[in-house]
Amino acid sequence: MKSLVRNRIAGHPAADAAQVIERARRQGIQMVDLRFADLFGTWQHFSLPTEELNEGIFTEGIGFDGSSIRGFQRIDESDMLLVGDASTARVDPVLRVPTMALICDVFDPVTRARYSRDPRYIAQKAEAYLVSTGIATTSYWGPEAEFFVFDDVRYDLTPHSAFYAIDSTEGIWNSGREERPNLGYKPRHKEGYFPVPPVDSLQDFRSELVLKLRDAGLEVEVHHHEVASAGQCEIDLRFASLTEMGDRMMVFKYLVKMFAREKLKTATFMPKPIFADNASGMHCHQSLWRDEANLFFDPNGYAQASELAKYYIGGLIAHSDALMALCAPTTNSYRRLVPGYEAPVNLAYSKRNRSAAVRIPVYSTNPKTKRIEYRPPDPSANPYLAFAAMLLAGLDGVRNKIDPGEPMDVDLYELSPEEAAKIRQVPGSLDVALDALERDNEFLLEGDVFTPDVIETWIELKRKKEVDYIRMRPHPGEFFLYYDV
Repeated sequence: MKSLVRNRIAGHPAADAAQVIERARRQGIQMVDLRFADLFGTWQHFSLPTEELNEGIFTEGIGFDGSSIRGFQRIDESDMLLVGDASTARVDPVLRVPTMALICDVFDPVTRARYSRDPRYIAQKAEAYLVSTGIATTSYWGPEAEFFVFDDVRYDLTPHSAFYAIDSTEGIWNSGREERPNLGYKPRHKEGYFPVPPVDSLQDFRSELVLKLRDAGLEVEVHHHEVASAGQCEIDLRFASLTEMGDRMMVFKYLVKMFAREKLKTATFMPKPIFADNASGMHCHQSLWRDEANLFFDPNGYAQASELAKYYIGGLIAHSDALMALCAPTTNSYRRLVPGYEAPVNLAYSKRNRSAAVRIPVYSTNPKTKRIEYRPPDPSANPYLAFAAMLLAGLDGVRNKIDPGEPMDVDLYELSPEEAAKIRQVPGSLDVALDALERDNEFLLEGDVFTPDVIETWIELKRKKEVDYIRMRPHPGEFFLYYDV
């Protein structure tokens, strides 16, 4: 493990650091922005004038207050270090002041060792653990992070009041609004997939955004309007290895929100902002490779998937209750994962079938394209932690040859109540998912990828800061139902 993950401050090769410094000055960069993810997956940062960028940033690091970061240090142990990863340097394409963004790793200044609660370190350890098992050399990831683009959002919560209100010129609820003129062409609920403009009013918005993503070095495969009214979108990035895709997802979410703001719009990866319409998921395509060989492909297997892929699916399904605490990690996630609606709640697998939690795509017979798609995650997840957890669950299935059972090649949404009762479903709330993670986490501890401290901290903060926060407050819907009791 230590040979594969930089556990102690050793720095990147001097040439790498020197190239980044020279590039920054050659391109007229005025600021260098140091970025890292907190435990829950929010990017944090601070900036330096380019003149302050030196090789020490990539070797000795620079200090920050870890006690002010969610899920990190106590105040009496607050000093922490950021060490820049030269391979992640990219020019920020949306800031007005020429700025180079640099993703950093978090270190303890006393031990000079990597910080166990750094999500990026957990992702790197997951990749190292994969290699150590001898099962594969690389895992590839292709998440589809959906999001909404609104024109206005307002919300407030006090001890005596609560409300939220979102608006979109594209929202079907504005079909009768006086807009001087109202030009119509507003997609009806659940009919936003795939009409051309003018119904798809965000075509140019997404195209311009894709160009910004490409300027930042992200490879984009496709973009389109999604199912919901009111500006639901999807932009798919080309697959990459686990930590690399975690980095790209952080850049992606940042640029989506920043570009929307530039256009006087607001983008959100909150899974379920609109009642009675589709929510935003993050279907995760994944595969295991040994060098140039795709281990998920078997020309004679079900849907041309190998036995190893089948066991990997078995691991995902077996550990799904616990996985949801990391892959669907907000209370709002469970407004999406509701039985009886178009949501991936059924813990079964199938080819071509989007009603199952695991789908095996069959678009192509090319061995390189064979993968499985795990559909329950949503984009509120910390990508580093979610990808690492899914990989560990899949590897546990491979090691223990967990049989996922027979595929379900039927519309699971149309099953009779008796048939549906035979299929396990994902948890119905974040609280239940956290209970499951508390019971079932040994697979996450393999290879010291997750540590007990990380899991305990995650559960404690999620319960106190989110579950209890929502559980103890009156909901506006309760006034509608109960005020006259």
